[in-house]
Amino acid sequence: MKLTRCALAVALACAAHTQTHAQSPAQTQAGQDDKLPAITVTGDKPVPQRNGADSALLPAAEPGYATAAAGGVSALPVLNGFAADRIKVRLDGMEVTAACGNQMNSPMSYMPPAQVGTVRVIAGITPVSAGGDSIAGSIELNSPAPQYADGPGWSLVKGGFSASARSVNAEVSASVNATVASDTLSVAYTASRTRAESYVNGNGDKVLGSQFESNNHALTLAARGSGQQLVLKVGQQYIPFQGFPNQYMDMTGNRATFANLGYDRRFDWGKLYARLYWQHTAHEMGFFTAERPGTMPMDTRGRDMGYTVRADIDLGQDGGSTLRLGSELHSFRLNDYWPAVPGSMMMGPNTYVNINDGTRDRFALFAEWEHKLDARWSTLVGVRDELVKTDAGNVQAYGTGMMNAADAAAASAFNARGHGKTDNNIDLTALARFEQDAGKSFEFGYARKTRSPNLYERYTWGRGTMAMTMTNWFGDGNGYVGNIDLKPEVANTLSATADWHSEDSEGNERRWFFKATPYFSYVQNYIDADVTGSFNPYGIAGASGNLLQFANHDARLYGINLSWKLPLANSASLGSLAFTGKASLTRGSRVGGGNLYHMMPLNLLAALEQRSGPWSNRAELNYVARKTLVDAQRLEPVTASYTLVNLKSTLQATRTISVWAGVSNLFNRNYADALGGVYLSGLANAKSGSLQALPGYGRSLDVGVNVSF
Repeated sequence: MKLTRCALAVALACAAHTQTHAQSPAQTQAGQDDKLPAITVTGDKPVPQRNGADSALLPAAEPGYATAAAGGVSALPVLNGFAADRIKVRLDGMEVTAACGNQMNSPMSYMPPAQVGTVRVIAGITPVSAGGDSIAGSIELNSPAPQYADGPGWSLVKGGFSASARSVNAEVSASVNATVASDTLSVAYTASRTRAESYVNGNGDKVLGSQFESNNHALTLAARGSGQQLVLKVGQQYIPFQGFPNQYMDMTGNRATFANLGYDRRFDWGKLYARLYWQHTAHEMGFFTAERPGTMPMDTRGRDMGYTVRADIDLGQDGGSTLRLGSELHSFRLNDYWPAVPGSMMMGPNTYVNINDGTRDRFALFAEWEHKLDARWSTLVGVRDELVKTDAGNVQAYGTGMMNAADAAAASAFNARGHGKTDNNIDLTALARFEQDAGKSFEFGYARKTRSPNLYERYTWGRGTMAMTMTNWFGDGNGYVGNIDLKPEVANTLSATADWHSEDSEGNERRWFFKATPYFSYVQNYIDADVTGSFNPYGIAGASGNLLQFANHDARLYGINLSWKLPLANSASLGSLAFTGKASLTRGSRVGGGNLYHMMPLNLLAALEQRSGPWSNRAELNYVARKTLVDAQRLEPVTASYTLVNLKSTLQATRTISVWAGVSNLFNRNYADALGGVYLSGLANAKSGSLQALPGYGRSLDVGVNVSF
């Protein structure tokens, strides 16, 4: 990212608020309800530090949450065993679709940490007002709320910058921000840039093709008055390159432009929320580095557009009963095509048309009632009806010669049949909360959630090995083909939470707490895959891959999440000392037999946190058990158990300056990430051997500084 002189002048001249300022959960963007809803298994937390590259890592402390490795800014979220499209992701209320057959531009990658003010995670039982077309839960990334001056005139002028670095991949991240405001108008600007080389593992070996660069700009204009607020956020992302060591291709360009208009107003009867948004994405895949050379351009163009309107109607004078009524529309357009490679007998002479004028339109109506029965009992029930229509035009292979025979025949078969599909999806949610006393509460509920297939699951058609391996957001080295006749997957989920906690709080959190959340989901028509053939990746005899077609199978997922905070000491000399952490166990299997892919084994994140004056220190242990329950159909590798130790110290040097330093993977443990997939770029370079699990990050010295003016 190159900051223009004008942008740099704005950032420096308009002294702005530092990126370390943590907005409270109630200070989310306009259109994001600050109390929606209170009785769910949810994490809604401010982001204390926004350094780094990947926003998918921000909810890492949430129980049940993990990430599947991808590019440096594009990790895929995993929630209670469900990943990627099965999780509803909203960015300031926007819904953005991955415009890539490998989901290299996953939704969370469009909002860098520098722009995030709060993160809300709702696992399992999701209120219908929090979105549909998902079966796992919701993740909401929200910008800091607009800031206004206390009096008339442009008297509020703030600014700041932050910078951080990691040694494991020579990563450098920097961001600037500026705010100028009156009592009714606010203008804010944020810019960030992150660049990194390929990281090294615990043995000191470079993990080839894992370098990246990401550049982001966002401008927010806001106006308020008479119980209402209008917020317009516009921005652009440019990623010139991003390596994906567990994919056959890399990202060679991703440029996205968006506009997001939100409005909220308070009336005597309640509150009205409205949002209108648009985003256009131009995405390119290919090869960009000598660490993994090649020639094969692939282009994708995507467009998201939609609106949300919701009315929160107060049914009781004391706010104990709220009726939410709403409507949503999300429209997605996709064109995915691969230009011919001059001189190639296989990749030419025509452009390969993978998805032609793909359309996916969703229209939803919902109603939700949250009611406080008495001092101890409260309930929430909701219903959502969602109409999903998908379609795609005719396609073509690179050619009709012998090397393209399988794809040419598949194109003819695809073009000979109808492509349009319509799904009518019904979601239901029923929740109850019982507060036994000031120190104990219990939640339990049921949800029926539905997700229709995405365009790649329904409309990719190529049967040649190369074409099939270009559809794969799983990082497993296999190849996939779509299935027009896929049915929507329907998850029936039961979940409960027991919460023991202190009566008093510290900041946004109880002084101590212990939570346990067991869950069970039975998924009808879970979109999995059936094996149709096999191949040797890169033609290497010792490496094995499967060819699969997306198919519906019933499945079960279940597990338990634990989280806790236990004070250990509090004295003038030591300060406060607390033991915090989370632990999760997830299991998933097809009803007909076999394990589901990417089920996180038993894992534990435990930490000692110490605060004394301006110092905050954290010693963290991250344990992941051996993963043996793997998906045989996808040739998922078994991974060994590992334990990582991380250290971090933060000094609030002054009111406006904080610095921090830490060591990740202190003992330089060499390990394979349980959700890392396979190391394709390493196999391509070795040109022999078998396909191995993707190595994790080695030891890294991490430092950062945040300054506000």
